Amino acid sequence: MRKNLYLIIVLFSLTSCYTYQVKKQVDTTTGNQQESKNGSAPVNSVSAPMKSTTAESQNLNAQQMPVPVNIQEKLPPNKNVKINVEGRSYKIIVDKWESDSLVAHPVHNPKKILKFHKNQINGEKIAEKRFSQPIADIITVTAYAGIAASIWFLLR
Repeated sequence: MRKNLYLIIVLFSLTSCYTYQVKKQVDTTTGNQQESKNGSAPVNSVSAPMKSTTAESQNLNAQQMPVPVNIQEKLPPNKNVKINVEGRSYKIIVDKWESDSLVAHPVHNPKKILKFHKNQINGEKIAEKRFSQPIADIITVTAYAGIAASIWFLLR
């Protein structure tokens, strides 16, 4: 019983409240659709179908083409991120950009230098290291429960 309790305590002490999360992109196509629906009333009834078909074709083009991801803006210096390069995942700290190449080092190995070209990096899978409130709440509740259980066992 004690071995299991010690194992659980060690596992919770090694848990981090920080996780790597992919930032969600803002969908701009819904704003364009609402603007075209809320536009001013057409003066001539003949030009109304022409305006609606051009607006619809523009909305279809906007929906089909993904928003280009500027990797250099997403990866500023000294940022802790998780990137996907040619199918491999790296947890890195960005050092600098040299022209089109990213110079970085692994999180726990600052002496090792990694270089990636911006075309190698998958821009949709760039995950930033962020504080996770639900994980922190779970750790806090389990710590309080553990303290309460130990007090109860001592007083018993």
